[in-house]
Amino acid sequence: MRILVTDDSRVMRQIVARALRQAGYGHCEVVEAVDGRDGLAKVQEADPDLVLSDWNMPEMTGLDFLTALRASGDVRPFGFVTSESSEPMRAAAEQAGALFLIAKPFTAEAFREALEPVLG
Repeated sequence: MRILVTDDSRVMRQIVARALRQAGYGHCEVVEAVDGRDGLAKVQEADPDLVLSDWNMPEMTGLDFLTALRASGDVRPFGFVTSESSEPMRAAAEQAGALFLIAKPFTAEAFREALEPVLG
């Protein structure tokens, strides 16, 4: 199983990968992207089973990334890992097709709760 982690912060991508391992998803291959535009390319290259994305990134935001994926007909599971966790942001994420939003700072348990219904 492959998970794409998209965040403009290399450190945050590493923190998310560590949280995935701690949540019991250490068997998954983590592919990294530096922003939404890079994420779109990595979706084509790596064909991940799940996309995790930050919201605020240069070049292409996470919401624009998700919107572009859905516009292309891509329906793979997508969730946000972001500090943007207000109700309007959560509603926008859901309306765009995100399955969940994990708010920073997060715990491994938050990842387990969000991913278990998606990945089993």
